[in-house]
Amino acid sequence: MTKVVVAMSGGVDSSAAAALLLEQGYEVVGMMLRLWSEPGKEDTNRCCTPDSMAQARRVAAKLDIPFYVIDAKDVFRETVVEYFLEGYARGETPNPCLICNRKIRWTFLLDHALALGAEYMATGHYARRTSGEDGRVHLLRAVDRSKDQSYVLHILTQEKLKHALFPVGDYPKPEIRRIAEKHGLPTASRKDSQDLCFLAGDDYRSFLQRNAAHMLQPGEIVTRDGKVLGEHNGLPNYTIGQRKGLGIASPVPLYVLGKDAVSNRIIVGTQEELGSSELTARDVNWVSGEAPAGSFRAEVKIRYTAKEAEAWVTPMDNGSRVQVRFDAPQRDVTAGQAAVFYQGDLLIGGGIII
Repeated sequence: MTKVVVAMSGGVDSSAAAALLLEQGYEVVGMMLRLWSEPGKEDTNRCCTPDSMAQARRVAAKLDIPFYVIDAKDVFRETVVEYFLEGYARGETPNPCLICNRKIRWTFLLDHALALGAEYMATGHYARRTSGEDGRVHLLRAVDRSKDQSYVLHILTQEKLKHALFPVGDYPKPEIRRIAEKHGLPTASRKDSQDLCFLAGDDYRSFLQRNAAHMLQPGEIVTRDGKVLGEHNGLPNYTIGQRKGLGIASPVPLYVLGKDAVSNRIIVGTQEELGSSELTARDVNWVSGEAPAGSFRAEVKIRYTAKEAEAWVTPMDNGSRVQVRFDAPQRDVTAGQAAVFYQGDLLIGGGIII
């Protein structure tokens, strides 16, 4: 019997994934990570609160599968939280879920799963994988487009995908809840959470104030031509496209166009100045394992919640970077977020916007 480890979170999606795999005849093992939390807030990291862990244990008991908890506090702090802090120090708006999927879930946890003798690791992500005639594994968007999470999985290589399963990606969310109910799982009606796990429901600005106050230095708010309009209270407190809370008087609405970490300046301008027709991205991962030979058409997502936009994508530097030229200007192109390329349901690759 083929063994598969399910990365459990105490939520309905990973619980239903375990149930579906049992139905499909796999030998299923549940595994959960204990992640880092700020000192004094150990009970509030939403990925591994005592309640989440208790829920996952109940699900494992109900399904009669083994359940293990793996301590990942140190590696999570050293990789994910440092990445988050360093991104803001560079004037970016980092997405820590990307580095968590790359380094924690699909490296650290996958290594534990393989060491246990599992052939696959499954998660509750809404995405799909298929095997092509060429022997390569393809990553596809979920059947339920409104829940699709393939964006954060663009970091997966062929080697990782060969060991990956996404059981819930073939179902709409309401059906996943029904599957959990059918199996009597206590997570069936559990609410979804969208917060960054280690922020514990807190505002990221408060987290930075406590953990990296040196980043929150005041500086100038300027126009593109260098005219000083006011003072900001720290680059990380502002996001691209932000209009409210700038604290400057102007006859027309002004928006954050960019952040200059070197000079500690916020650049602002009118709505007409806000759109960007191109971007460059680094650290590109091509899901197929090879960069396309030349420019290609794709639908590009510039944030997890963004709508796809038609564009030309041009690989550079042997595919490690790309230039993306949009058919129409995109309003909130933000350094630190990922640009992910699709052709229909097929995920081609993605990288970090610089």
